[in-house]
Amino acid sequence: MRFAPIAAVAALSMATFAAPVLAAEATMGTPSGTLLMTAKSADIGVGYTWGDATLMYNHKSYHFSVSGAQIAAVGFSEVTSKGTVYNLHKAADFAGTFAAADGEATLGNGLGGAVLENKNGVRIKIESTAKGARLSAGGQGLTFTLK
Repeated sequence: MRFAPIAAVAALSMATFAAPVLAAEATMGTPSGTLLMTAKSADIGVGYTWGDATLMYNHKSYHFSVSGAQIAAVGFSEVTSKGTVYNLHKAADFAGTFAAADGEATLGNGLGGAVLENKNGVRIKIESTAKGARLSAGGQGLTFTLK
């Protein structure tokens, strides 16, 4: 059985790479909902973002308007984001401003991600796709207002 040692090495390798991912996921807190967001950003030095988001929490949908600003950005992009919400104990704790340090480089189509957190300890891990021409770096704040 020459394949047994190879299978053991493969299993050990998978465990070695999976452990840091699971540890990082554990630091986010308890998954409690999902978020879908569409937004546009227009920037000349300081950027402005606006759009809509839907939070799925406890089998209910909550609709939010999104607005925000970013330091050091130029261009325009349309962004679609999906995210996991962590540490949300009641829907009212979601509304407010989330902060993140992130960046985007889009020319045509691009991908991105960010982790945002608000004053209530609610975190969002977002994965985004963008279309447009935009370059940004630095701090960002997004405010979610219940509709």
